[in-house]
Amino acid sequence: MNPRLVVIAGPMRGTVFACTEDEVSVGREPTNKVRLADLSVSRKHCLIRREGDRFSVVDLESFNSTFINGVPVKEQPLEHGDEILVGDALLLFLTSEEEDSEASSSIQMDERHLITRSTVRLRREDSLYLHPEKVQAALPSTSRVARDLIALQQISASINSIRGLAALQRRLLELVLGVVPAESAAILLVDETLNKFTSTFGLDRLSVADEAVNVSRTIVNQVLHERVAVMCDDVSEDQALGNAESLVTSHVRSLLCVPLMLFEKPLGVIYVDTREAGVQFDEGHLHLLTAAASIAAVAIDNARHVEWLKGENERLHREINIEHRMVGESKPMREVYQMISKVAPTNSTILIRGESGTGKELTAHALHQNSPRSHKPFVAINCATLTEALLESELFGHEKGAFTGAVAQKRGKLEIAEGGTLFLDEVGELTLTIQAKLLRVLQEREFERVGATRPIKVDVRIITATNKDLEEAARNGSFRQDLYYRINVISINMPPLRERREDIPLLASYFAAKCGQKVKRRIMGISPDARSCLMAYDWPGNVRELENAIERATVLGATDFILPEDLPEAVLEAALLPIPQQMKYYEALKEAKKQLILDALEHAGGNYTEAAKLLGVHPNNLHRLMRNLNLKGGQKK
Repeated sequence: MNPRLVVIAGPMRGTVFACTEDEVSVGREPTNKVRLADLSVSRKHCLIRREGDRFSVVDLESFNSTFINGVPVKEQPLEHGDEILVGDALLLFLTSEEEDSEASSSIQMDERHLITRSTVRLRREDSLYLHPEKVQAALPSTSRVARDLIALQQISASINSIRGLAALQRRLLELVLGVVPAESAAILLVDETLNKFTSTFGLDRLSVADEAVNVSRTIVNQVLHERVAVMCDDVSEDQALGNAESLVTSHVRSLLCVPLMLFEKPLGVIYVDTREAGVQFDEGHLHLLTAAASIAAVAIDNARHVEWLKGENERLHREINIEHRMVGESKPMREVYQMISKVAPTNSTILIRGESGTGKELTAHALHQNSPRSHKPFVAINCATLTEALLESELFGHEKGAFTGAVAQKRGKLEIAEGGTLFLDEVGELTLTIQAKLLRVLQEREFERVGATRPIKVDVRIITATNKDLEEAARNGSFRQDLYYRINVISINMPPLRERREDIPLLASYFAAKCGQKVKRRIMGISPDARSCLMAYDWPGNVRELENAIERATVLGATDFILPEDLPEAVLEAALLPIPQQMKYYEALKEAKKQLILDALEHAGGNYTEAAKLLGVHPNNLHRLMRNLNLKGGQKK
């Protein structure tokens, strides 16, 4: 396991942080293990906790929250491939490399200086195997030359038939170890600066468990920066290195290191070495490995690019699904999630209950996306927005000439949702006539278009939602009892926002980020005072009202943070009433603002532009402030 955070977007893109400790702090302060020097990140933003092989993220009351795969969280388990958004930095959490079948030996960088008397350097353009016309002139026609050329042909054929980067590197090193008398080999890929390894893959012929492949950093850096192949044959005999403890323990006697070049730019190196006393590499091995690296460079770069595209594609798919994901970690919401996980895979009809704005349609989306019907259509219709005639036509469709204006045949929502899910919102608003037709659909799985005589079979899962008391409606006769029993096979109750107040900061952060992107305004977070106001309000309109309040604050706010004065008056009044001292503070602040604006207007002779300059604000912001404070030009206390 190799737990780490990779910055894939933001000012420190490409940086990798190890997560090997029990707690790894993330934030702006230098004391954090993962320091992100960005004002959008809180001083102490979040923690990555480890318990054995399990990881979780804990938000530390940051201003703009910690997002996992686009959803703000307080505390949540982490899985391999999760995205963590911290301010403007997007981190990818990884715990493993490729599949076990492609696992490599670990790489350990050796800091020793291994340049010796017998070091041979080879420029890529001087490699014999890259210039076949030179082979006969330079080397006798021996069996070794033929064997090397066959090996290069095998390398070329093999690597071009493998797509995965790990599988490609493994196969390449296996072929190299088959023709070069080395004990271990490694491929190290670097970033554009040549100073940081983006990937390492090692292979040991002896396959000793947990033994790292030793790689000389000195040799690797020289090969990368000078772009030459290097061979050292008397490593263990060099006097300058004879007393080095690491050298004594590793017993490396001979090594080769060649660059992986693509368009005259180094991608990394291939490194091989041996510890056997009677084995030495020669210039033939150096020529062969240089040619193999040249052949493999394009394939390695392509495989790396394909994997990057695959990862981007997966991330884009996750982003597409964010709009349909619910936000909340409270106990009532956890119960909703558990219910969804149980009933989504079934075909049972479901009734979602809850007040307006609690997220009933989001729940219906989640049920569909986690069901076997997820690849089929999800069709929603609001039963309260249409008249009976229009709703009947919209739901069941109609034949040409069925009524005035029916100039062509029309498929209804039931037909469009074939194989998928039909969501009927506000089902309690259906008329008794439509209720009878819907009952037939649920019982017989068939219906007739308006004006038709032939029934149409349909395979659709029906999910309904209501904010009404259907039991009472069934008792007083406004809703059919038999239909009620049909749609109420499984019931899911959506909690109102006032019963899950601990989710309000998460929802507010989510909506602030979402609205900020929509209006192209940077929101750094929500101030503590504004959060207190949000928590004190009862939210009769539930999540929908909260979203509207945050959107208003995002549009009208004048700073990088959402402040109490940016919130609707109803929210402020609810927050101030129970707390007299706080009310005095906000009233005094409001009066001070009024007085400053009036003084500036008086000095500017009533000129709004000049008054705005005196106050150091934009004229548009001055007009907005005056509206919020109920001020009119010329008022003076």
